[in-house]
Amino acid sequence: MCCHDIRALRSVIASVQWRASARPIPLSRSEEVSVTGPEIAVDRSSPVPLYFQVAEQFAAAIQRGELAPGDRLDSELQLADRLGLSRPTVRQAIQHLVDKGLIIRRRGVGTQVVRGEVRRAVELTSLHDDLVRAGQRPSTSVLELATVACPPAVAAALGVPPGGEVQHLRRLRFSDGEPLALMENWLPVDLPRITMAALQADGLYAILRAGGRRIRGASQRIGARAATAAEAQMLGERRGAPLLTMTRTAYDDQGRYVEHGAHIYRASRYSLEVTVAER
Repeated sequence: MCCHDIRALRSVIASVQWRASARPIPLSRSEEVSVTGPEIAVDRSSPVPLYFQVAEQFAAAIQRGELAPGDRLDSELQLADRLGLSRPTVRQAIQHLVDKGLIIRRRGVGTQVVRGEVRRAVELTSLHDDLVRAGQRPSTSVLELATVACPPAVAAALGVPPGGEVQHLRRLRFSDGEPLALMENWLPVDLPRITMAALQADGLYAILRAGGRRIRGASQRIGARAATAAEAQMLGERRGAPLLTMTRTAYDDQGRYVEHGAHIYRASRYSLEVTVAER
């Protein structure tokens, strides 16, 4: 073979190699499949950051039910192209929604909508009943059910002698299979004994009503703090994530204290609503 033929053959091989490498790489399944999301309009003249405008409109669509749990969002590249924004701006908007607990990123699946937060009016109700009314499926993991010596602070709340016996309950409450709250309660021992089966099937107040105690009122305090490492692990949050706290001491229609509770809730999934009026 002459030198001219060798040079021609090399040219053909190089051309074939270039064409092979220049073929478009097919999109992964998570990039090919997308959801027709809400109409997003950004105002570039507004002082509100663009990422925040996008995130808030997605959050509103999720709260309205326009985007349902399990729905998948477009990829960063698709959203950036559709909205005419940079990928860093879109990435910041998505991260904002992740931080609020509205969406989640899953490797090999993409970005999905998760359950919206549970909104609870500040009333004398149980979390179990509130979840049922909201159309969600409550379930309970009982972490502790025992008769213990009453801690001094709880004894003062329940009006029992310090160190006296009380029923102690510790539960992890789920909403549609996702951890939502960690609840700890102390009850006087003169109440009917509460069983593991009852706690797994129903809320505490329903159990007390079935035992003949009618909850009449309660004193309640609401606060917030950061999650410890152990709490974060149980609730599916990161260490230091914000938690709502609630302590409550309830009494029956005869003025007898029936329970003292200390509960913590995922702030990303749970909020308390209060109606106020002018005096």
